[in-house]
Amino acid sequence: QGQLVESGGGLVQAGGSLSLSCAASGRTFSRYAMGWSRQAPGKEREFVAAISWSGGSTSYADSVKGRFTISRDNAKNTVLLQMNNLKPEDTAVYYCAADSSTSRIATTRSPYWGQGTQVTVSS
Repeated sequence: QGQLVESGGGLVQAGGSLSLSCAASGRTFSRYAMGWSRQAPGKEREFVAAISWSGGSTSYADSVKGRFTISRDNAKNTVLLQMNNLKPEDTAVYYCAADSSTSRIATTRSPYWGQGTQVTVSS
């Protein structure tokens, strides 16, 4: 059974940056696509970004393109989400996910999820 653990959330002012990390353990996720989704209070979970198992393909939600960058290090079983120029509307709990493809990550119905990390952006 695999486990995903997120870290790096916190409070930041608008225009600032945060870097989220997802550490995978208990299963080899190196052959899985990985990604991030987020859920704000009262809203449905929404896709943020995904990366293929090789790291050669990435996809982003339109709302974060040009501001967020996803990357992975398979040797360390980690996935990173660098978030720049943060906006108050980016405030949410951010979840790491693993699935068979980046397109499935985008459905937010992946079989593997972390517990989430809170990101709060103040105006």
